[in-house]
Amino acid sequence: MAMKEEGKAIHVLMVAFAAQGHINPMLRLGKRLVSKGLHVTLATTEIAAHRMFKTSSTTTTTATKSISGIHLEFFSDGFPIDYDRKLDLDHYMDTLGKFGPINLSKLIQNLSHDRVPKFSCIISNPFVPWVADVAAEHRIPCAMLWIQPCTLYAIYYRFYNNLNEFPTLENPDMSVELPGLPLLHAHDLPSFVIPSNPFGSLPKLLSQMFQNMKKLKWVLGNSFQELEKDAIDSMAELCPIKPIGPLVPSTLLGEDQNLDIGIDMWIPEETCMEWLNQQQPSSVIYVSFGSIVVLSAKQMESIAIGLKNSNHPFLWVVKPSDYPKKDGAGELPLGFLEETRGRGLIVQWCPQTKVLAHPAIACFLSHCGWNSTLETIVAGVPIIAFPQWTDQPTNAKLILDVLHVGVRLMPNKDGLLSNEEVERCIEEIIAGPRAEEFKKAAAELKQGAREAVAEGGSSDRNIQLFVDEIIGNSCDDEGRIGPSMEPKKEEDKETCRQSFAAPGFLVVVPDFLYGDP
Repeated sequence: MAMKEEGKAIHVLMVAFAAQGHINPMLRLGKRLVSKGLHVTLATTEIAAHRMFKTSSTTTTTATKSISGIHLEFFSDGFPIDYDRKLDLDHYMDTLGKFGPINLSKLIQNLSHDRVPKFSCIISNPFVPWVADVAAEHRIPCAMLWIQPCTLYAIYYRFYNNLNEFPTLENPDMSVELPGLPLLHAHDLPSFVIPSNPFGSLPKLLSQMFQNMKKLKWVLGNSFQELEKDAIDSMAELCPIKPIGPLVPSTLLGEDQNLDIGIDMWIPEETCMEWLNQQQPSSVIYVSFGSIVVLSAKQMESIAIGLKNSNHPFLWVVKPSDYPKKDGAGELPLGFLEETRGRGLIVQWCPQTKVLAHPAIACFLSHCGWNSTLETIVAGVPIIAFPQWTDQPTNAKLILDVLHVGVRLMPNKDGLLSNEEVERCIEEIIAGPRAEEFKKAAAELKQGAREAVAEGGSSDRNIQLFVDEIIGNSCDDEGRIGPSMEPKKEEDKETCRQSFAAPGFLVVVPDFLYGDP
């Protein structure tokens, strides 16, 4: 059959917050949707375009405005490009919430034709909850990709809907018991539910989203059923979440590296791979705290001394802060480079996927951001958890008490991390009595992740069901194509679904089949 015209395919719009850890899971979901026969556009704010196009390792160009078959669009967040968006996070998020919906709506109008929306579905993420309002305004069904673990989804849903008791200013240290989850102590909870949380805008966004879940037709999770079964099952009667992950680089899943998709807003230092090639198998401690966290001088010193005293080779990513820090925060202690020369390597950024997959890696000392945690799980590498904020404390709890793939660095009663604690955790995870248990659990999860995304696996089935529903929602009562939100006859939905979902077939669809004029 002939090919469908570009504007007349089943087309999905994904809208992401302009951060690498938000954009990459969206791109990987988009890649899987494209493989199912859908057309996909990713929209984010202009600052992301500025960062993406200036990074030489990114395969996007301003001319093509696409990456691996996914079309790219950008809209203004209300600020000029040179504005420092980290200067006042609350002010930035409030401004984005004001101008983002206006400019995204204009973008959708510009991409549509004859007042008929181009898109059959919009997929948002938690940090742009206003996208659901824009979707409703244009009468387009909306989904959300939850980019943290399903466990966090269960916690936040119950917290923001006042379904369970959580710590208060009067009782800040209370433990929390929730269905499907282990007992959560105060230090295991996400920082946004802690009474002393200093950020106003981010909890406000989450509250807005969880109190307006009725605007979402689907909730998709960047996880897989076998990883968080109890947490996923606990939400089945409240507000289901369907895991369609792990949305990680394809090479970690044993797939063709040419199928990989993602962006890197910082240029990685590939020389670290040459250094890893010279190390013994399962000997290197990989250390990275992501792109946002900047550790205090005391924490940096404790980690540095702990690494030095461990007598293991290490690869440490020390990314310079994007803005000046006081009192030596984020900086290596004096003399450390000379004292560890020949045994350690310090880089400003690295190709993390390649590093985690390298046979020389023994463990990952990580801040436990969910993207990094998933990549580590899929690589089959044990973890030393050092969480800092947002979902990271709960991710560390999962690593220890649910997945059993690592240990956690615990500060002392004064909130300070000691070098002795760093040394203890390194020894425990590499050579302690549970070291083999960690490796075995990590290897089993690695295999489980690959099975989940393989054809017919749990995540692949959930993606296919999502695609089938999008196609079904794009066929109205008379079997016509268009993003109507009205109920459809099941036989017409099935006819339309088959015409679009049949592998290897492309069809021509006449203009008059596209919705109401």
